[in-house]
Amino acid sequence: MNFEFTKEQEMIQKEVKKFAQKEIAPRSAELERTGDYPYDLIEQMAELGLMGIPFPESYGGTSGDWVGMHLCIEEISRAEPSLGGLLDVTTSIVAQEIYAFGTEEQKQKWLVPLAQGKEIGAFGLTEPDSGSDAGAMTTTAELRDDEWVLNGTKQFITNIGLENASIVLVAARTADDTISAFIVPKDAPGFQLGKCYDKMAWKCSATHEVILKDCRIPRENLLGDPNKGFAQHLSALEAGRISIAALAVGVAQACLDESLSYAKARKQFGQPIFNFQSIQFKLADMAVSIELARNQYLKAAWLKDQGKKHTFEATTAKLYSSEMAERVASDALQIHGGYGYMDEYPVSRYFKGAKLLQIVEGTSEVQRMVIGRILGNKK
Repeated sequence: MNFEFTKEQEMIQKEVKKFAQKEIAPRSAELERTGDYPYDLIEQMAELGLMGIPFPESYGGTSGDWVGMHLCIEEISRAEPSLGGLLDVTTSIVAQEIYAFGTEEQKQKWLVPLAQGKEIGAFGLTEPDSGSDAGAMTTTAELRDDEWVLNGTKQFITNIGLENASIVLVAARTADDTISAFIVPKDAPGFQLGKCYDKMAWKCSATHEVILKDCRIPRENLLGDPNKGFAQHLSALEAGRISIAALAVGVAQACLDESLSYAKARKQFGQPIFNFQSIQFKLADMAVSIELARNQYLKAAWLKDQGKKHTFEATTAKLYSSEMAERVASDALQIHGGYGYMDEYPVSRYFKGAKLLQIVEGTSEVQRMVIGRILGNKK
């Protein structure tokens, strides 16, 4: 097996890291404190082509691959995880689902501006009474004349509150109780942006409720096979799980970076605490866990690039990496001692935000269910 990156992948990793550490990282604490949406940083990310890495140039992308995309997500998340989350939803889920299942007209109309970063996408699956049990959704879509009329409420919708967010992919039940997928423009009649959620972390990530009240969209906004909307959404989430794994690795790497620097500078009992075996062991365990998680998400991304099955790899990457990030963030805070509990130290932000990674794109419990089913079906 060849574990070397291509020249293009190395360039993406190098250039994105340089941009993220220079432009994003110095502002991360302030963005978390104020909750302001970083439109200027999103614009710079678009100018660098970060939203369109895995898509052909004919659809506004840069003709890269999913390994490169996830290296990008790791480096962006290392500086500010909420922006890694923006890439996850816009590129790995929304743009990818349109690319995989959309018509040529839909791709030109909706995918191109997403891949160019001119517009941001959102994903509408979760409802107030259907979280992990996504199949229990109650949002409906009725075909009337030449329009689909949607009614229902979606919650915890990332990105949709941004001014430059243009569409949300909505899963809804049709007349025959089939779940279909729809492209719903933010300016569609009957579309309402609900409350903005006050979160414990990721303050600069726009998370809102979406209310569809006789929301009317053109008939041609049906995405893909009307009988396979739920399967399409699950397919998109598969890539999203790789992205969350990459995001988790970025957060964990930031924790290790901060902890190593602090351990070498902080002195106790007349010497740097790095010299104490208990601290070195924590740092060693952190480094090993991060490397294992990174290898797993890269394997899943590589399999996706090769067109091979990667459900098991994507699921294990998401499960392991998300739980690893929380553990590493906790160890980082412990190494910092009382200082780690203070907002002025980055590890306090990482610790608060890491838990979310075990919830989004399917909880850890759901990941274990998926893995269990895969194991049960093996012969």
